[in-house]
Amino acid sequence: MIYVFDTSSFIRLNSYYPDIFPGFWQQFNETVAAGEIVSTREVLRELEREDPDHVFAWAKLNGGVFTTPTGAETELVSRILAVPHFQQIIGTKARLTGTPVADPFVIASAGVREGTVVTQERRKPNSAKIPTVCDHFGIKSVNLEDFMRNIGWTFS
Repeated sequence: MIYVFDTSSFIRLNSYYPDIFPGFWQQFNETVAAGEIVSTREVLRELEREDPDHVFAWAKLNGGVFTTPTGAETELVSRILAVPHFQQIIGTKARLTGTPVADPFVIASAGVREGTVVTQERRKPNSAKIPTVCDHFGIKSVNLEDFMRNIGWTFS
């Protein structure tokens, strides 16, 4: 199974300090090395806009996780944005300032890979949030904690 991480889940990983949660980071890195965790370059661009932290340092060292969208992914992004209601996934501020927007690319990456999006966004009926868009296109989405449950991680 491929898991495509959204920016919000990477930001959540800031709570998992490497010196306090070494077991988590060992399993995370092993899963990355196995090719089961990926993301998109747009997520890396969003992370660059955050305050520097250990997750951003990790991201810079693991740049291969953040893939460039393929033609198939770009086509799915177009299909997502063709739904008028889902155009809201790109906020007004992002449109006006040209800031990176990863959400449609994360969804498209998971859709093309037949994977699962990992996001901290919550389902809201009639919204343009990642889980709602995923549901519309038949793509699975979970939060970070459910990702860990699904993959079978436990820590003692």
